[in-house]
Amino acid sequence: MAGKDSPVPGRGAADLGWEQKLHRHLAMLESGNLNERWRAAEALGEMGDRRALQPLIRALDDEYVDVRWKAAKALGIIDEREPVLPLIRILDDESSWVRMGAAWALGKIGDPRAVEPLIMLFDDPKPRVRRMAAWALGRIGNPRAREPLVRLLGDTNRDVRLAARQALDDIGTEREIPSV
Repeated sequence: MAGKDSPVPGRGAADLGWEQKLHRHLAMLESGNLNERWRAAEALGEMGDRRALQPLIRALDDEYVDVRWKAAKALGIIDEREPVLPLIRILDDESSWVRMGAAWALGKIGDPRAVEPLIMLFDDPKPRVRRMAAWALGRIGNPRAREPLVRLLGDTNRDVRLAARQALDDIGTEREIPSV
């Protein structure tokens, strides 16, 4: 239901229920309760209503990691271009979970503006972040990522190497790449 603007006209009570649910979750996202905020971010992503984009973008600056991480993931599920720059901005978040969530969202969105910032994550100390950056670059499919992904084949972490190999396969290569 990605990119949903509003319920389909003529659904009557279903529309009212959808609107109530949307507004309830938007209010929860702005509440002072941590558990409500991260649950709301998750639910808004599942709803896929693009009216949640701006509140979710604001949630990328939440003081709590769980809210920032869930907001990033929700923005990837909604799959619109509008949050690309805010997601790129949080690729340097202090939390590896947030960096990983932003990389995942950018891969889902597939905007080429994320290629260079994702390549920068190959120096991240956390293997899960490097692995997600490789996956995202494979999803985006931009040939600019080929050489950095080839270098990532030498990573110390096997899962990162496998993700780099898969990303190279997804992008396609002009030459033979060694096995992982």
